[in-house]
Order: sequence, then C-alpha cells, then structure tokens
Amino acid sequence: HVQLVESGGGSVQAGGSLRLSCSVSGDTFSLDRNCLAWFRQVQGKERERVAGLWPGNGGIYYPDTVMGRFTISRDNAKNTVYLQMNSLKPEDTGMYYCASRRGGYCPNSAQEYYDWGQGTQVTVS
Repeated sequence: HVQLVESGGGSVQAGGSLRLSCSVSGDTFSLDRNCLAWFRQVQGKERERVAGLWPGNGGIYYPDTVMGRFTISRDNAKNTVYLQMNSLKPEDTGMYYCASRRGGYCPNSAQEYYDWGQGTQVTVS
C-alpha cells in the first residue's frame, strides 16, 4: 500500500509561484520505477492531469494549459515529488492531488491511478 501526502498549497496572487510537495511512502515502492502525476480538480469537473513523470528517464508530460509554467520533479532520496508552479493564473485555482501508478504506463485518466493523496488547495486571485 502506498501513502501520499501533499503540502504546499495556499493562496497567491496572479503571477506568483507555489511549490507543491508530495511525500510518498510504502513498502517496495520506488519513485523512479513507477508513474507519478499531479492532477487538478475544480468543483464540478473531472480531475485533470497537469503533470506526469514516467519512471527512470522515460519522459514528462504537461498539457498546453500549464506548459512552460509548471515543472514536475522527484527526489528519490527524500521519496518526494514536487510541482513547481510559476506565473500562476486564476484558472489554475483548484484542488491539487498527487497520484501514483505502479509500472511504466502513465495514462491521462485519473481513473487509472491507484493511489492518491488527500489533496492541497491552490487559490490564485
């Protein structure tokens, strides 16, 4: 069983920055061997993947809406995944969730991720 705990959310003015952290723990779970992602959810809408990180050097995904502004990274020694968010816009407001999926397949759909954190709220005004 994998546990994920997000932190770092808050309120910020448009143009500002935030860094979200996701602490990952669990038996036999290795950050660099599994799929990691950040999702955003706005009330009444489905969760949208805003960053994906493949195992090893498999690649990184960002949708056009955050490309060039968001950066996902991981620190294997600290078992932590980060989401650096710059040039924030009001439309970035939402609940942000960290998610993981064992193996090398990193889908776009939230339904295909096995483990989730509790979420951290980001509000941009």
